[in-house]
Amino acid sequence: MSRSIVRQSKFRHVFGQAVKTDQTYDDIRVSKVTWDSSFCAVNPKFLAVIVESSGGGAFLVLLLSKVGRVDKNYPLVIGHSGPVLDIDWCPHNDNILASCSEDTTAMVWQIPDHTPSRPISEPIVVLEGHSKRVGIIKWHPTARNILLTAGSDNLIIIWNVGTGEPLITMDDHPDLIYNVSWNYNGSLFCTTCKDRRLRVCDPRKNEVVAERLSPHEGIRPMRAIFTKEGNIFTTGFTRMSQRELGLWDPTNFEEPIALLELDTSNGVLLPFYDPDTNIMYLSGKGDSSVRYFEITEEPPYVHYISTFSSKEPQRGMGFMPKRGVDVSKCEIARLYKLHERKCEPIMMTVPRKSDLFQDDLYPDTPGPEPALEPEEWMDRRDADPILVSMRDGYVPPKSRELKVAKKNVLDTRPATRRSMSAVDGSSLPPQLLEKLVEEIQNLKATVLSQEKRICDLENKLSKYTNGTV
Repeated sequence: MSRSIVRQSKFRHVFGQAVKTDQTYDDIRVSKVTWDSSFCAVNPKFLAVIVESSGGGAFLVLLLSKVGRVDKNYPLVIGHSGPVLDIDWCPHNDNILASCSEDTTAMVWQIPDHTPSRPISEPIVVLEGHSKRVGIIKWHPTARNILLTAGSDNLIIIWNVGTGEPLITMDDHPDLIYNVSWNYNGSLFCTTCKDRRLRVCDPRKNEVVAERLSPHEGIRPMRAIFTKEGNIFTTGFTRMSQRELGLWDPTNFEEPIALLELDTSNGVLLPFYDPDTNIMYLSGKGDSSVRYFEITEEPPYVHYISTFSSKEPQRGMGFMPKRGVDVSKCEIARLYKLHERKCEPIMMTVPRKSDLFQDDLYPDTPGPEPALEPEEWMDRRDADPILVSMRDGYVPPKSRELKVAKKNVLDTRPATRRSMSAVDGSSLPPQLLEKLVEEIQNLKATVLSQEKRICDLENKLSKYTNGTV
């Protein structure tokens, strides 16, 4: 008589549950751009969704508490002249968001803690270096102000957002880059490309340190993501167009650690990884389900756990950092599913009877403090994320301003006005010249007083909405 041995795992019974209807975000016109990004980014304070907009690109930023129907006149973040393709929240400042667009630029935005009274149109910094659309944007996991962009010009540029300057430019990809993923400490990143190669890149050496041709034999787009242990998890297609996932050791790309066929479907599988639990969540665009797998060191290495299914297909998906989950309900992950006109949170929960804090489910997790400064990272120093305890839950700090100090900023500004007055000054009567100078000074004083008034009002509004008054 044979007895099947059940694998022991505390995550074997994880189940997904959508929130009640009154806890969703309704009337959001999700973007219809044909680009395989998640269209959604979330952190413990805000939900950001790329939306349809006329006359350029825009995205919507909502406080997590602002559930229900979104007003059609709700202020958007506008600034891009072409459709927005990707957005990413800064892991070290919950009020800083980066976006990239078809207009060949990337922009970094400071989002206020209160609901803005008018559209946000002024980014902190505009990053211009690509010659074609920019489709991928990723913050560095441990270093302050380091941001990666990848464009359809096949370039990867790493920026110091604090100065607005490019630090590294890599041109090792001969074709369109599908996705980029940093490893746990940000010393390397992996990419998938239309030339069907999976690459591991060391940006500070400006070289590809490992690559594998066709980790999946199909010609459809692939995705790759680093695990905490340094392996690479990939999703792609077989030669017969079946969806497939794989686990690879980048130090030995000859044979996969694991290779698993899933199903026949057209949607590219977007992987979302939780390094604390080693669980990978797979969401396909156009699918109505989310599969999740546990990655372990025992064969078969990638263990199927379960599937969360619903009726509506998903247009995109956001993944909450561990800092934002509810530890009192044993919630280990939260996904934000985009429908055509709404966003629906999905809670992944481990069933436990006790209401006490579950130490085994919540190891210390990466917190909001950066481990390195940009100069240290460029000097080839590496550091793991600075961890925080989840025992008492996580309370997001108040807004911190990101200061951008551009070098030689005066040299880059056109001095058109000054040169005109210098040229024409000799031909103007002295009285008229004095009048013009006086009028300019009066206008400058008016503008400064209005800016100060706006700043005071916004601070007062912030105090009311945060409950400090």
